[in-house]
Amino acid sequence: MQNTQDPKIIRESVKEYYGGIAFTANPSSSSGCNCSTNNNSCCQSDAALTITIGANNYESKDSKQLHPEVTGLSLGCGDPVTLASLKPGQTVLDLGSGGGMDCFLAAARVGITGKVIGIDMTTEMITKARLNKSRLDIVNVEFCQGEIEHLPLVNNSIDVIISNCVINLSSNKPTVFHEAFRVLSPGGLLAVSDIVITGILPENIKRDIDAWSSCLAGALEVSELHMLLKTEGFVEIAITRIGANINPEGSLIDHKGFETIPFPEISSSYQIFSAKITALKPYTA
Repeated sequence: MQNTQDPKIIRESVKEYYGGIAFTANPSSSSGCNCSTNNNSCCQSDAALTITIGANNYESKDSKQLHPEVTGLSLGCGDPVTLASLKPGQTVLDLGSGGGMDCFLAAARVGITGKVIGIDMTTEMITKARLNKSRLDIVNVEFCQGEIEHLPLVNNSIDVIISNCVINLSSNKPTVFHEAFRVLSPGGLLAVSDIVITGILPENIKRDIDAWSSCLAGALEVSELHMLLKTEGFVEIAITRIGANINPEGSLIDHKGFETIPFPEISSSYQIFSAKITALKPYTA
């Protein structure tokens, strides 16, 4: 177990972790873990993990029509596409697009007059996403390799930004929100699903490299998240809980096996859960 707060080490560890998932992905396996269904093949117990990870989060039936190569790489904790209420003709940016599932769902909603851009720092995920795009023959999506802290886009060029359980993985969230605000057009929407916490996360967990890749160490406290968005200039900020908290006895999310890893240091001093987060860039920033 490595302990660090070095942003470079965290970024490379997360990059390696998710690159490994893309490299070893098995499309015939389950794309998510929902302990509320007594699925003990992916959960230690009903109480151990009550956050759903994967394609089971989606409200739309469209997600069930996608190829297993696409849904098998769904590692999100919510449904930002439905949350965003996309309209035809909009330009959408997906922060941390992974295998492309949210991009493909968004592309169907914005139509041929719209456009979807997926950004991901992992070479293996970008490769998978582009293969999936070719397989599905979708023309209004493009995938770019890059970091969400340094978006390769011009100012005021995006109508809606979506993201699914990715921002928590960044060790520089103020820069992520600064970049999101910069590229959004006036009146643009940020619609995100992510892991957040209430209470105080122990320092030893914040420094644990495995806890970073497992969406725990980098989870923002709700009030801190609200403050960062407000400080950047976002308005009409809403953070709504959509998942039950992990049992105080604790577990980490292991995306590779969709299992849980015991983490006994976790206590009842905080709760961790998935949330839907929306915010607007005002017309007069």
